[in-house]
Amino acid sequence: MTPDASPPAPQPLWFILLLALAAAGGAVAYVPFLTVLLPVRIADLTGSDDIAALSYATFAGAIVASFANIGFGWLSDRSGSRPGWIAAGLLLSSVLLVAVRYADSVTELILVIMAWQLCLNMMLGPLAAWAGDCVPDEQKGLLGGLFAFAPALGALSAALVTTPGFFGNDARLVVVAMLVVAMVAPVLIVGRGHELPRLMQPTAPVVGEPVEPWRSRSAVARMWLARLLVQIAEAALFAFLLFWLRSHAPGYGENDAARLFSTVLVVAVPLALVAGRWSDRVRRPMLPLAVSAGTSAAGLAMMALAPSLEFAIAGYMLFGVASMLFLALHSSQTLRVLPRPQTRGRDLGLFNLTNTVPSMIIPWLTLSMVPLFGFAGLFWVLAALCALASLLVAAIARPI
Repeated sequence: MTPDASPPAPQPLWFILLLALAAAGGAVAYVPFLTVLLPVRIADLTGSDDIAALSYATFAGAIVASFANIGFGWLSDRSGSRPGWIAAGLLLSSVLLVAVRYADSVTELILVIMAWQLCLNMMLGPLAAWAGDCVPDEQKGLLGGLFAFAPALGALSAALVTTPGFFGNDARLVVVAMLVVAMVAPVLIVGRGHELPRLMQPTAPVVGEPVEPWRSRSAVARMWLARLLVQIAEAALFAFLLFWLRSHAPGYGENDAARLFSTVLVVAVPLALVAGRWSDRVRRPMLPLAVSAGTSAAGLAMMALAPSLEFAIAGYMLFGVASMLFLALHSSQTLRVLPRPQTRGRDLGLFNLTNTVPSMIIPWLTLSMVPLFGFAGLFWVLAALCALASLLVAAIARPI
């Protein structure tokens, strides 16, 4: 084997851990704020739980996030350097997060949130692309497994900053900003220079030259659509889980639902690590995605058929663990299928639409399904979406 044909050298474990920690810092940046601190701030401003104001704020933020992720990913492609964008986004988004406490009206709050989303995605878009510049295919399963810690740490940070008696409402925003800086800064300080030139070399399609099946346009489209379908199911369950559980047991409390979600996280994280490392060793990167999407469909079918609360919880746990495993591993394997390193940031921004578009689809899907067919009808539709996602990924789940 010639030197040019040799595979890229593996990255040290400490660097991959720092990349995963920075990705988790992104989750810590928005999970506590959007799920807890933003509703509290709106209640402070309006004197009530103003659902309309919260909806406007989250919708406007999602629109800005969608375009900003693509735009800053593209800018980091053009500039040829990503850490500078990440550092600027980290600094500006942290300042704007703290500035939320100075908004004196809902309008001002929405404007600050839009600016915060813009700067947050100045960090998130280039950060994801930087991982693609640095981590060779042989370690992408490990990276995906470590990505599973992001939602867990996001949820843990929300619990931390809302612990009664620890922090006031204004101090919570400062604590979240400090946590994000502490999680993202290390990889920027000690991780520069770990880009692998082979992973960044511009490529162009050559007429008549065969394309690896997992880097074809068809594979990219399948991966994008599969993630969108699973994200729709995940977003629907995130929004309406408590209501559905109460349809089986009217006394089911918020704390019970939080414990159930925490249990799913505890089970999913080690499974994602095992599945990711296994896929690296046997060179079957897409197989865990196909299996986990199919398992998600099975869990939703159990939920649709659930005759009791216990059966319902078992179905949700199966779905929750499998869908979390799918989303974590998909995030790293997407870096494998994107065919052109010179547009990696922009293309990852387009993939990020699968995270924001579901929030625009779910309300209409739920309003059209639940009143007519109940939650069971909704779950059958979501199960079909996950089953289709499994079939889409299975088509490219061959050995490499």
